Amino acid sequence: MTAYRYPDAIVETDWLEAHLNDANLLVFDCTVHLLYDEAAPGKPYRVKSGREDYDKGHIPGSGFLDLQGELSKTDSPYSFTLPSADHFAAAIAKHGVGSDTRVVLYSTANAQWATRIWWMLRAFGFDNAALLNGGFQKWTAEGRAVSTTPATTPEPGDFTAKPRRGLFTGKDEVKDAIGAPATCTINALGADLHSGENARYGRAGRVPGSVNIPAASLLNPADNTFRPADEVAKVFEDICAADPDDRVIVYCGGGIAATLDAFLLHQLGYRDVTVYDDSMSQWAKDESLPIEVG
Repeated sequence: MTAYRYPDAIVETDWLEAHLNDANLLVFDCTVHLLYDEAAPGKPYRVKSGREDYDKGHIPGSGFLDLQGELSKTDSPYSFTLPSADHFAAAIAKHGVGSDTRVVLYSTANAQWATRIWWMLRAFGFDNAALLNGGFQKWTAEGRAVSTTPATTPEPGDFTAKPRRGLFTGKDEVKDAIGAPATCTINALGADLHSGENARYGRAGRVPGSVNIPAASLLNPADNTFRPADEVAKVFEDICAADPDDRVIVYCGGGIAATLDAFLLHQLGYRDVTVYDDSMSQWAKDESLPIEVG
C-alpha cells in the first residue's frame, strides 16, 4: 500500500492540540480569499487578506501570515509572485521563524494557501514545516478551541534563506517543455479553466499538452483532508503517467493551487517537481506563448 514519504510534513488536529504549547512550535494561519465578483478590469480576481477571518477566530496561539502583503514580490504585475530570498527571509524571521523552529501551517477551507507557503519555505531551504491536515475547517468541525486573541509577537528568528534551485520555474522553461520527453506538465485549475470554457485569466485555454489534475480533487470534500496516498498516487499515474524521476511542471492561475499538487507529488517520491510561478496570470496574457483549448 502506498504511503506518503514525509509523514512529519502532515500533522493531524489531535497532534497539534496536544503540542500547542511546545516552546519551539509556531503555528500560522495562511488564509487568502480570491473575490471573483470584485475583480478590476483585466484582472482575474481581487485578492483579500484572510486577516479579518483570523481576527474572528483562529487556533489558539497561532499567528497570521499575509501571503500577498508580506511574502510576495511587491512590484510584480501579478499576484503572489515569489519574492527574493532576502525579502522572504526578513519577512518570515519577523514572525519568529528560525533554525530551531517547528512550523505548522493551516488555512480556512482551502489548503492551497498553506501549501503555497510550505513550498516557499522549502524553496528557501527550510524543512521543518508541516501542514495541518484538514486545516481550520476540520479543527472547528471537531469542536476544538478557537481564540480571538492575537498571537504574542515573538522575538525575531534567525531564518537564513538557502535557496534550492528548481522548485519554481518561469515561462521559458514551461514553453521549452512542451512536447519534451520524460516531462509531464499539470494544470491544477478546474476543468472549465483547463478546457477553455472559462477565460478568467485572459486568453482561454491551457499550456499545450498539459493534463488536468485539479488541486481540489486531491482533497476529501467531507473534511478537507488530503486523500489517501494510494488514491492520489493512482490519480497521478493514470493522468500524468510520469515516472518518479521524470520532470513534472505544475501550474495554475497564479502558482497557488499548483503547490498542492506539487506537495503531494513530493510526498509520493517524485524527485523533480517544479511550480510555474505566475502561471496562467502571465501565460494567458502573453500573446507570444502558445495556448490550447478543447
